[in-house]
Amino acid sequence: MTKANLTKITAEPGKQEIIITREFDAPRELVFKAFTDPELYTQWLGPRGLTMTLETFEPRNGGSWRYIQKDAEGNEYAFHGVNHEVLSPERIIGTFEFEGLPEKGHVILETARFEELPGNRTKLTSQSVFLSVVDRDGMLQSGMEEGVNDSYNHLDELLEKLQK
Repeated sequence: MTKANLTKITAEPGKQEIIITREFDAPRELVFKAFTDPELYTQWLGPRGLTMTLETFEPRNGGSWRYIQKDAEGNEYAFHGVNHEVLSPERIIGTFEFEGLPEKGHVILETARFEELPGNRTKLTSQSVFLSVVDRDGMLQSGMEEGVNDSYNHLDELLEKLQK
């Protein structure tokens, strides 16, 4: 991993959003495929040490998704959402919800943009918009940063392997 491939997480005080950017040494179509192919998706998403089970995975307009991550102690963490737009290989817009919160309704609107860069590289920009600043700050305090970094480092390794 080159220094250029570090993940940048931006959360301005008082705003309801998080912006995450990361460059990958892989063509845009391949990076997009890693987000829409269930075989690839389960290989990179989530913190290391957790296993993932995809219950539903419909990477299309109006499609839904749900997955469960499990740690070594057997604790389960479930997430679900709906894909509003899947436009290959440019963007994915959808919702994200963590089922572990005591009260419902903490829905996040996420937009992932895949930008082609020179030299067969891709810039991924992910914008997550929360219902409130409190929800956004709660996500930041949940260890989300470690999970994002683990996931994208894992994705880097997978993309490298797929290109060989």
